[in-house]
Order: sequence, then C-alpha cells, then structure tokens
Amino acid sequence: MTVNFSCDSRAEHAMASRAHAPIGIFDSGVGGLSVTQDIASYLPHEQFLYYADTAHVPYGPRHDDDIRQLTAQGIDWLYQQGCKAAVVACNTASAFSLADLRQHYGPNFPIIGLVPALKPAVLQSQSKVVAVMATPATFRGALIQDVIENFAKPAAVQVLALTCLDLVPYVEAGEVQSAACRDSLVQVLAPAVAQGADFLVQGCTHYPFLNPVIQAVYPQLKLIDSGMAVARQTARVLIQHGLQATAAHASNAIRIHYYGTALADAQLQQTLKHLIRPTFNWAMYTAR
Repeated sequence: MTVNFSCDSRAEHAMASRAHAPIGIFDSGVGGLSVTQDIASYLPHEQFLYYADTAHVPYGPRHDDDIRQLTAQGIDWLYQQGCKAAVVACNTASAFSLADLRQHYGPNFPIIGLVPALKPAVLQSQSKVVAVMATPATFRGALIQDVIENFAKPAAVQVLALTCLDLVPYVEAGEVQSAACRDSLVQVLAPAVAQGADFLVQGCTHYPFLNPVIQAVYPQLKLIDSGMAVARQTARVLIQHGLQATAAHASNAIRIHYYGTALADAQLQQTLKHLIRPTFNWAMYTAR
C-alpha cells in the first residue's frame, strides 16, 4: 500500500520534529548556565545542549576577531548537532558576533543574544547612578554603548563601568566563596558604592553566581541580570517560528547536556554540582 503525503503534512511533520530538538546554548565557560537555568525554568518542556568553550575561557581579554572566530565555531557545533535555535549566553560574544551569526544562518536557525540589563536599572534607579559589571570586551561592543547613549544619558543616569578579569576564573574554578574572590569583589565594587550606585547590572553570565557574596558584603545594592528577559525572548522566538516543544519530559530526563571543549574532570563535575540547581537533571561530556 502506498501512502501519499501532502506537502503540508510533510511540512507539519518536519516542523514537529524540529520542535522537539534541543535548544543550543553557547558560552565561553560555565557562566551561561545561569541563563540556561532561567530559560529551563520558563520553558519546562525544552531540553538544552550546552557548549562551553572552556579551552579558551575567559573571552573578556581576547581580541575582537578572536572572539568572533571562537563564537562562530561554537555556534556551528550546536548547529551541526541538530539544535533548533541557539542562545549566545555570553555578553562578550553577543557584543561582537550577533549580527554576523544571524546573517550567516538566516531565519531557519534563530540566534538569541544578550545585552546587559541596563534599561530596567535605569528606569528603577533612585540615585541616578547605576553600575554595570562586565568584561572590557563587552564595554567595547556597540550593544551596551547604544543603550548608554540612547537610554541612560537621556534619563540623566550616570553609568559606572566596572571591570575585573579575576572574577570569571573564580566561577570556573568553583571558588566563589573564597576570600580571594570576596577581596576582588570589594576592590571593584567599593568605588561604585561610594559614588552612590543603587543598582548593579550583571553584564556577564558568570556574575549571577557571585550574587550571594555580593549581597552579603553590599546588601544595599540591587542586583539585576538579563536571564529572565532572555528566557522570555527565547519563548517569543520559538513561538514565532513554531518551534516551542509541547510534550513534557519524563521526570528523570536529562534536560541539560553540558559539553566542554576542555577535558571534563572531577573538579568540573564538582563545580557543576554547585552551579546547577538540583531540580535539573544534567550530564557532562567533552565536546569533540
């Protein structure tokens, strides 16, 4: 018996198959897991393929062209694995790569990026002084500068740019509670607090993992990041393209598949145990 499928039914089947593909997440290291968990909470039916370029972390001190090349390699890996969309969960990579990636892949492989959550901080600041903690490369990018010029300055809000290259390695090593990490945070944040900053915008996806330490030292600072905004945008993009998964996963299903470009070891496993909430099942691999 021969069954003839219409073009429409074949298209619907292909779309349904794509909808059940994982969402790709890219970051230079483990920091993007903060955003991944926000998206996973907001979109409970989705699974995630997480690519951490741990062989080249951190990206912050790197040259612009180097950042673009490494980001392109990571996104291509996720595309080749069959992901239905990709989130560039790295502010530094987003600052230099989003336009090129979207032009390269076109509308059939949506790319979602990050911008530091400066707008809500500007709207809510009472002191009219807002601090943004990010990498030097993020501050060189057009995305954050556009928000400062077109949103913060017209609102008469002073934006303090804070950088500290020591912080990402502390998160990568699972040493966020160390005295050395605390000292680095005090060194970078104390001048901003002295100048009256009432909001601290986390301009790197590694930094939300530092929140407990920051809140213990500077409880007066209101902390804000782009995680939930990215989760909502991811949902909008998936719905727009007919790619949102609708079937619930089994309770024991692995939702976050973590792939790192550096060799996975026991230290990394311990770090991931501290960073990934126990509500999410996950597995760790070395990317090939």
